Amino acid sequence: MAFVTEKEELKPGLILFRRGDVDHRMWYCRMKMPKADRYKTVSLKTTDISAARERAFDQDADVRFRIKHDVPVFNRPFRDVAHEYLLTQEARAKRGEISAARPKKLRAVIEGTLDRYAGSAQVHLIGDERWGGYPAWRRENGAGRHRRNGVREVTADAAQTFADHEAERRTKVQQTLGIRVLKPIEVKPSEERVVPFISDSTIRFEMSIFGAIMNYAVKKRYVPASQRFDERPKLKTMRRDEFTLEEYRKLHTVGRKWIAEADKPSSVWYRTVTYNLILIACNTGMRPAEMKNLRWRDIMPAKDREGREIVVLFVQGKGKSRKLVAPKSVGDYLERIRAISKATEPYDRVFTNVTGKPAKTLYSSLIADLLNEANLREGTQGVPRSTYCFRHTYATLRLQEGVDVYFLAEQMGTSVHMIESHYGHVNTIKHADRVLQGMAGWELPQPDDTRAKASKAAETHDKGKRGQRHKPR
Repeated sequence: MAFVTEKEELKPGLILFRRGDVDHRMWYCRMKMPKADRYKTVSLKTTDISAARERAFDQDADVRFRIKHDVPVFNRPFRDVAHEYLLTQEARAKRGEISAARPKKLRAVIEGTLDRYAGSAQVHLIGDERWGGYPAWRRENGAGRHRRNGVREVTADAAQTFADHEAERRTKVQQTLGIRVLKPIEVKPSEERVVPFISDSTIRFEMSIFGAIMNYAVKKRYVPASQRFDERPKLKTMRRDEFTLEEYRKLHTVGRKWIAEADKPSSVWYRTVTYNLILIACNTGMRPAEMKNLRWRDIMPAKDREGREIVVLFVQGKGKSRKLVAPKSVGDYLERIRAISKATEPYDRVFTNVTGKPAKTLYSSLIADLLNEANLREGTQGVPRSTYCFRHTYATLRLQEGVDVYFLAEQMGTSVHMIESHYGHVNTIKHADRVLQGMAGWELPQPDDTRAKASKAAETHDKGKRGQRHKPR
């Protein structure tokens, strides 16, 4: 180092020096880490050579103590560790180990709420109190998007801050989707000065990233293993909304009328594709990303063991791929799209815009429009429904029909645990006759002739019992 002056080696691996690039005359020491090609430099905050030597040996002893007792030697702000972790995830995305969208979601949380909460804190000082206090801090310093979580009154300045954060979020979303932002997006604060609470699912997702960063710090030996936070605070779990069979039929009916009411050829085209996308999603359980990636080459006609026609789809999403099976009707829906599409070559995407370019948003605004038209925009939990709800509908209807949870998990590219966790309520409804058996005012459903036979058998049994009681012994 060219700026090092008056260098003095106190012992192997420990040197004393002054810096020639500063105005003051303070002493510094530099220590080599044992069994590693790393050094730590510390300002000794003295101009006296004798005091500097003594403090240098003290610093060296402190470093050795820390190494021996697994205490971090280098102080790092959480912000820097989080950035390192983000770079590793971006590298994984380039290798195809995780989806390309994952690092973008991580960056939004890391550079947003987590940075405001713990960015400047030294990572080795983040303990149970800071970890466990995140949900309360997030609710107090954040604004949700849905009033189902409750609302709270805020000051005028806080309301403006939340509005600015929302405008920034919307701008980043548009940029991520490749939409050109011609003028700054403005969001006006609520006149009521009330904002919804942050949802527990959002907090849970952000804490999973928080925990992953701390685990990364443990792995890199920036912090001891005791700072691994695997347990999450218990938060409310919102059951995912699906469409009931009646709602699905209504959507079917309203969708056809919705197409007929389109007043322009391009509107007819978009509505037709959107309507068929909904039918495909509800009958395959594909994720939105998997539908977005679907190409014509990935669709293969086949027959099951009984000789019935089916469709096999090769789908890709979340960094994984699989084959799923679908009824012949799905093939018909796909053919409707092919008939009006301008991109029908094997490597072309199935879902495109009217000019044949891949769809970026998967017709989200059109889906919202159709759901509003059918008065089905919000589910039973008050949550605005989205494209993902069609996947939930598929899972729910399949379980109601008695499909084995293992086969369904394979078909949907997920785990049995996830199916049981999010769709366990389906089994309760499906087996209501068994659950309610024996309760007052409840009888097992029986056909009329079966019930009559059962009643006659019970009467005969009772007569036999009475006859036995009066028979002489």
